[in-house]
Amino acid sequence: MTKSTSERRRGPVTLRHEAIPPSTADQKLLDSRARSDWKTRDAWRALRILSEFVEGFETLSELPPAVSVFGSARFKPGSAHYDLGERVGAALARAGYAVITGGGPGVMEAANKGASDAGGVSVGLGIELPFEQSLNEWVDLGIDFRYFFARKTMFVKYANGFVVLPGGFGTMDELFEALTLVQTKKVTRFPVVLMGRAYWSGLIEWMRGTMAAESAIGPNDLDLMLITDDVDEAVQYIRTADSELHGLPAEQAAQQAAAEEAGS
Repeated sequence: MTKSTSERRRGPVTLRHEAIPPSTADQKLLDSRARSDWKTRDAWRALRILSEFVEGFETLSELPPAVSVFGSARFKPGSAHYDLGERVGAALARAGYAVITGGGPGVMEAANKGASDAGGVSVGLGIELPFEQSLNEWVDLGIDFRYFFARKTMFVKYANGFVVLPGGFGTMDELFEALTLVQTKKVTRFPVVLMGRAYWSGLIEWMRGTMAAESAIGPNDLDLMLITDDVDEAVQYIRTADSELHGLPAEQAAQQAAAEEAGS
């Protein structure tokens, strides 16, 4: 009988077939039923967590300016969302940015493919999941993480901005973490772009009509992100934010970004 081809990456370790455990490192860390073993196990987990930060910092520290791109793993090649992801990845690469994704299939694969085909640096930050998922073939530089929070730190620390394409819970998690960091000024000028007006319009209207209307967010908090269908507008928005961060006035920064784009 042929064995299953299932595979799971756990940091530098590859697990296949019967060696795949029933739970992930994150599940074990967060499971309150295992509190009794903290004296013997959690200290070692802390060292594993530290090792993931060290590996991530050391591997990504020499990246060129980068943008993290998020989106669903469920959209297939040939779909409109996959095509959008590919165009975003290519446009960012042509603008001189490395493209960082979660390294999985769907929109993540599309952005990595677009960046790679355009001659850019294509990065994938994978995560151990209960179901099978490996880094897509378009990732040039990949790291597999055990812990979501270590991985999420890398998405922010080594990115000049976020581009958020249509996605599900994981995409929402990254979007709202970024908005929270910007809103609370934990990060400096950090552009967040939502690609796909039709997909995001319902969420934005709810945020405006409910969250803002009931003062759960500030009157200007919705200005922390750009919503667009235009890939070029998204890239220029990020480039302008970069220029402003380095001291150029907004109008001059926009003009410089436009001039550079025209000359490329």
